[in-house]
Amino acid sequence: MPHRTETDSRKLLRKLRDELSLANPGQERLDRITTIITESMGVDVCSIYLFRDPDTLELCATEGLRPESVHQTRLRLGEGLVGKVARLSRPLNTANAPAEQGFRYMPETGEEVFTSFLGVPIQRLGERLGVLVVQAKEPRLYTDDEVYGLEVVAMVIAEMTELGAFTGEGTSFATPHQNPAMLRGVTAQEGEAEGQVWLHQPRVVITNLVNDDSRAELARLEAAVDTLRVSIDQLLATAGTRDKEHMEVLQTYRMFAHSRGWMKRMEEDIRLGLSAEAAVEKEQSTARSRLERVPDAYLRDRLHDLDDLSNRLLRILTGQGNETGAEMPERPILVARNIGPGELLEYGRKLRGVVLEEGAVGSHATIVARALAIPLVINVPRITTEALNGDHILVDGTEGVVHLRPDDTISSAFRDKMAMQAKAQERYAILRDKPAQARCGSNVSLKMNAGLLADLPSLPNSGADAVGLFRTELQFLVQDRMPKRSDLVANYARVLDAAAERKVYFRTLDIGSDKVMPYMNRPDEPNPAMGWRALRVGLDKPGVLRMQLQALIRAANGRALSVMFPLVATASEFTQAHDTLLREIERERRLGHALPEKLEVGAMLETPSLAYAPKSFFEAVDFISIGGNDLKQFFFAADRENELVRRRYDTLNVSFLTFLQVIVDRCHETETDLSFCGEDAGRPVDALALAGIGIASLSMRPASIGPVKSLIRRSNLNEVSELIARVQSRGLESARPALLDYVATLVD
Repeated sequence: MPHRTETDSRKLLRKLRDELSLANPGQERLDRITTIITESMGVDVCSIYLFRDPDTLELCATEGLRPESVHQTRLRLGEGLVGKVARLSRPLNTANAPAEQGFRYMPETGEEVFTSFLGVPIQRLGERLGVLVVQAKEPRLYTDDEVYGLEVVAMVIAEMTELGAFTGEGTSFATPHQNPAMLRGVTAQEGEAEGQVWLHQPRVVITNLVNDDSRAELARLEAAVDTLRVSIDQLLATAGTRDKEHMEVLQTYRMFAHSRGWMKRMEEDIRLGLSAEAAVEKEQSTARSRLERVPDAYLRDRLHDLDDLSNRLLRILTGQGNETGAEMPERPILVARNIGPGELLEYGRKLRGVVLEEGAVGSHATIVARALAIPLVINVPRITTEALNGDHILVDGTEGVVHLRPDDTISSAFRDKMAMQAKAQERYAILRDKPAQARCGSNVSLKMNAGLLADLPSLPNSGADAVGLFRTELQFLVQDRMPKRSDLVANYARVLDAAAERKVYFRTLDIGSDKVMPYMNRPDEPNPAMGWRALRVGLDKPGVLRMQLQALIRAANGRALSVMFPLVATASEFTQAHDTLLREIERERRLGHALPEKLEVGAMLETPSLAYAPKSFFEAVDFISIGGNDLKQFFFAADRENELVRRRYDTLNVSFLTFLQVIVDRCHETETDLSFCGEDAGRPVDALALAGIGIASLSMRPASIGPVKSLIRRSNLNEVSELIARVQSRGLESARPALLDYVATLVD
């Protein structure tokens, strides 16, 4: 086979471009492409395999194999050499295909006479689309230039596949972005929403894949990279030194932007015939495919940085920035790869829901989504490449499912579900001013969680008795610098004003683990969830804790104040934090500032160790709030960010209920107020069990108060307590089945 020159590559790409510009049916285009590649490369076979579903490759066109095998030959991902190329997302080059590990002979194709094999993945931005294969009778390895040239051709095919160039009569593939799609993710905030897609960062559309003048394209690339470098330098100059993590990202951007290897590869792609935009995207796709194979988290982050940098460069080259001129739809569902808390807050309550390709259940964005009470589904694969602005979308945050461009049947069923929930909410509204009093006469105090001032207007209508948890960290997380004390005072005062006569329990700064302030140095920890976080940070950096306590005292301005410290693991930690608060009270008194008319100081019990603290600790605290999310993860040794384990363990597991009973008994002994705060408190059956074992105060998101109150009012907590005791005595693992049977017998 002759050595491929730059002229050969350009000729091949131009032939492909000319063929793709013709208004031919999809199958005819595929057939012509294989013929062009076979003739141009001087090989015996060229075949194109495309994915018909995420796990199945189909032979869609061939020159050299038996024509009758087209659309008949199919391979599973990883099956045969073609499936191996698709699975590994990298080229496979062999002079003796039958001897290669994983080889599978497909007799219907007649390929037994072909010895050499070169397969390259057809992929776009990390998404597998298919495999491009060339074969020859003589045993030989293809040169690096030949492999590289075929990758360039595969990139063009990938782009045209994405644009729907190969669909139509005679093919078995539907036009992209038109058919319904159901995508599964992870629930981060429950609820349902219907609306239209609003892309946070609209994807760049490349229309000119092949260049007519390499010199001109090289000049365009150089000018765009120069602009990119200047913009990064400007960002570095204005970033300051407070935001160390942001500075590290920008320094990585600068390193990549000045990388000769990165630039050289893109220049080579242009010399082979690609446009500047296509060359950038080809390198971006390569980086995306590497992400899946890199086990090291640090290196994955660096490849993400290169991916983001490529997007910046593409927007410079195409002029397609975030401001596309499109108007936000009336019912926007935000779709993004990921998003920061500040950006999400800017959208605010205009959004009906949020769908993220990445994310975590404890991320900043999740915290804000919960505060805004909008459904959020995370870890939804391919959503940013599958969705287009304006697409009809249904978000089922309860089930963690997204329906994109749903058919009428799905839409109708979804609307019926939303209507039933709306009717239920109307029924719950009747209970708003009624107590959560069980049939046995026991009362349960239902409180709401909040984190934004915008949450507070829902307090009177929610039926909540108080704000059982106000997350103070959001004001720290959404800014690029430490907030001023005066700003904190004003914010906390507005919270107390909005709550009126209802009590607000302020949780001091709970940062670390998954919540990191952008301007604060983050230590490199192997297990952040069990590391330097929450009160541990406050005690080690008392200046921040003292400033926040001063702000809370001044915001109260003579009113009652309730403060609780997060993640208290030992009695001495609470004592140290409590003493700090008392010193600030004394300081404010000396300064002549108004002191709280009543001060309550409590601890969040989120570690098993605190349940066994000395009796003197339970006597010293004014109240204890069980932080259910963290306590459950530490009790079961199951990271709540890890989807492989977090759903394996149930709040109604008898071991966990027995442990909670220990806390209830210890608080009862010392007459210490006890509450339970967390997602489980807002799930009616779980809340019923918690009330049944003696936890008479529950704090949850506002939307959960109605369903929980309704169930408690229909129940007899004495019966629930006896039921749990029977389950424990019988040695069963979970009380859930018995409780579900009990709930089924209740009358509305």
